[in-house]
Amino acid sequence: MQAIEVSAGNAFHRIGMDAVADDPPLSPEALAAYVDVGLAWVATDGLDCPSAYILVREVDGWAHIEQVSVHARHARQRLGQALIEEAGRWASDAGLQGLTLTTYADVPWNGPYYSRLGFEPVPEDSWSPGLREIVAEEAAHGLDAWPRIVMKRPLSPAA
Repeated sequence: MQAIEVSAGNAFHRIGMDAVADDPPLSPEALAAYVDVGLAWVATDGLDCPSAYILVREVDGWAHIEQVSVHARHARQRLGQALIEEAGRWASDAGLQGLTLTTYADVPWNGPYYSRLGFEPVPEDSWSPGLREIVAEEAAHGLDAWPRIVMKRPLSPAA
C-alpha cells in the first residue's frame, strides 16, 4: 500500500506540488489500523497484486474518505471510482448519511474528479465538528498551502 501511495503521489511533481509528492506514505502501523477494523479496501490487478486502495472512517454520521490512491501503472482504469462506490455501499450498510472527503480544489484528479463522481462542495459554515478537526489537522500538516475543499456525496435512496 505504501508503494501505491508513493506512485500516486508522484503525479503532484508534474504540477509543482513537490511537498505533497514528497510527503512520506502512511506507516505500516497506520495502514494496519484501517485494515484491522475493515475500513480499507484494496483493488488488485490480474495477477492479484495490489494496485489501488481506499481508507475510510466514520465522522459525524458520514463515511469520511481519508485516502484514495491508485498506482500510476493503473491510473485511468476507474479503480478509484470503484473503491469509492464500495465505500458508499459500506456507508449504506452502516446506516451512514453518505461520503465526505477533503481534497485539493483545483488539482484535476482531485476536486474536479470528485465533482464528476457526484461530490459537492460543503461551505465552511456547514462543516461538522469532525470535518473542522480534519481540516485543522491537515492545515497543521501543511496541506493548506494550496486551495483545499471539503466535499460530500449523500447516499441515494437506492445505494
